[in-house]
Amino acid sequence: MTYCVGIRLEAGLVFLSDSRTNAGLDQISTYRKMMIYERPGDRFMVMLSAGNLSISQSVREILQVEKLDNGDEEPLTIWNARSMFDATRVLGSAVRRVYQQDGPSLKAAGVDFNASMIFGGQIRGEAMRMFLVYSAGNFIEATRETCFFQVGESKYGKPILDRVLTPETPLAEAAKCALVSMDSTLKSNLSVGLPLDLVVYRAGALAAPDHVCIDEHNPYFRMIRSTWGQRLREVFESIDDPRWDGGDAAHPLLSRHARYEPMRKISHPGERIV
Repeated sequence: MTYCVGIRLEAGLVFLSDSRTNAGLDQISTYRKMMIYERPGDRFMVMLSAGNLSISQSVREILQVEKLDNGDEEPLTIWNARSMFDATRVLGSAVRRVYQQDGPSLKAAGVDFNASMIFGGQIRGEAMRMFLVYSAGNFIEATRETCFFQVGESKYGKPILDRVLTPETPLAEAAKCALVSMDSTLKSNLSVGLPLDLVVYRAGALAAPDHVCIDEHNPYFRMIRSTWGQRLREVFESIDDPRWDGGDAAHPLLSRHARYEPMRKISHPGERIV
């Protein structure tokens, strides 16, 4: 399992991935899930991958040389595509090529063809774009209404992203939010682990000098882990406890509802509550 998140904002893009891969309780390894494709001044692209590691590695290898038929024009690659949409089409083609090569053998071995990717960036002359690519090679695009994608073990880190992120969120704040999201996942799921790869891309830059590998000794991430847990406890403790005695509570728990009543108890074998 893994956890990756990609965020598309007005100010830029944020990508974060873990690096843990496991094939059983005693086969835990470290493999990076992020690939950066950059030609400064022309294009910047990032791919995050989750799912079967052998599939993801094959897709990454093929993507660099994959060519997609483009009619009478030169075949499309990620290096000559004029839009992120076309570059993502090339990625989808690479996924399908791996499926054609390995899909039947995996199926015969009882292994699902399981891989998903977040692919985003910017090509000169076009706005930033970000896509979620599925195992079949098809994809959807991030919008203002849905400005982030997750792949892998997403449920633990999603609440903070839902509550904080908007298209107007500053890049630094979004990077902090992504790290809190990752910390929540690390806390609750052992199949996600350090080190992490973090990239922050500023709109129009067509290059990303702001990238870092974060391990357990990273001062900022250690601060995030301790501070987030402490502040959560403080907020939790500041919320009133429920009162069963009625009392003079600002937010009473025992309140009547015109339609619903408290659950009735069954007191003998022949009683029915329906």
